[in-house]
Amino acid sequence: MEWLRFILTAILLTAAFASFLSAVVGVYRFNYVMNRMHAAGIGDTMGLFFVLLALGISAGSILDVMKLALVAFFMWFTSPVSTHFMSQIEYYTNRDLYTYIRRDRSGPAAEPDAADPAETAGGDRK
Repeated sequence: MEWLRFILTAILLTAAFASFLSAVVGVYRFNYVMNRMHAAGIGDTMGLFFVLLALGISAGSILDVMKLALVAFFMWFTSPVSTHFMSQIEYYTNRDLYTYIRRDRSGPAAEPDAADPAETAGGDRK
């Protein structure tokens, strides 16, 4: 039984390492800060899940598993909220935000409608 727990823990820790490694590669690969935050957020959330699951399997008592569940609960709610706040800061402070967004102007739906006051009044931020 101990070998099975050891093997399962090793597999989960390897998956956590792969998840963290993919987050690091995503942070260095992408140029735009929103893409970097997305890669880091997904990678650290999944990596944290695998690490805590591995620790829960290798833990001896139910009290340790409950503590790990509490850590997972707080991390899964605080990490996305902090990423959301950082993306809001980027949205409101980056003046060149629309240079990173690709728009397809070829179709009739992409042209502004004269009856739509939101399109005609503010115009595009460029």
